[in-house]
Amino acid sequence: MDGEVNETYITLEGHVELDKFRYLYFAVMLAAYVCIVVCNLTIVYLIWTHRNLHEPMYVFIAALLLNSVVFSTNIYPKLLSDFLSEKQIVSYSACYLQFFLFYSLSGSEFLLLAAMAYDRYVSICKPLQYATIMGRNTVSIYLSLAWLVPASVTGVQVVLSSSIKLCTLHLDGILCNNSIYNMYCVSSKVHIIFGALSVALIAFFSLIFIIFSYTRIFIISYRSSKEVRKKAAQTCSPHLLVLISFSCLCAFDVIIVRLGSNLTKLVRLIMTLQAVLYHPLLNPVIYGLKMKEISKQLKRLFYQTKAQ
Repeated sequence: MDGEVNETYITLEGHVELDKFRYLYFAVMLAAYVCIVVCNLTIVYLIWTHRNLHEPMYVFIAALLLNSVVFSTNIYPKLLSDFLSEKQIVSYSACYLQFFLFYSLSGSEFLLLAAMAYDRYVSICKPLQYATIMGRNTVSIYLSLAWLVPASVTGVQVVLSSSIKLCTLHLDGILCNNSIYNMYCVSSKVHIIFGALSVALIAFFSLIFIIFSYTRIFIISYRSSKEVRKKAAQTCSPHLLVLISFSCLCAFDVIIVRLGSNLTKLVRLIMTLQAVLYHPLLNPVIYGLKMKEISKQLKRLFYQTKAQ
């Protein structure tokens, strides 16, 4: 197997009654993917084309939505292809590429949410210093780090994983996530330690930073005027909803891996689909409805299109 690693194919065994429902699966997931791409890119387009939306908060929102589109594109085309194929297989290298993008982009989302929390903290708690602190260069640095740090960390993890011998070529899932660890003959201590450090570095510290930032915002808002409290509620609630939604995605991914052997195939499939379906769809809905300026531009776009 070691000598033929580049030609090895992994069988994805997480599908349920595919022969019976393949066209239903395909139609539903295709519709979901089209909605994800159209809805997310519509808001990105509005932010790109309207000067009043060229502020750090909206730039971070656009980055988050683009991240969701790439995240979904990493999963859906392969998933749709599998629904119509006789065999659900993926090459060894393609599986690791999907794994890399899945966790790299997930890490980027955590860091983008952390950057957005800091942006709201400065805007509400230090309004006079906002323009100085959140300048164009600062935003560019935050965006670069949000994508480069998780990509580097996940890249090292993929390199460490690729050298571990596989005992099976059957994956209990419909995509290449942490379930690939169940295919290894032995667990490498270096790999386990590095994985734990990676989670701590990106997810845990980002989450702590986000909680700290919003806690400070709520404390200061509570002590301030009604207008400040209203501004905090309007601009922070969408970010918190997205954070909760994304945390559910991460929780599902962890539960699938940790309790995989104790879950039926149907339950694993439902949880996996929830992890990749709801969050990319919810992001544009939350920001489109809850962010006042984006909602206003969406209504204008809709009425212009309707008038034509």
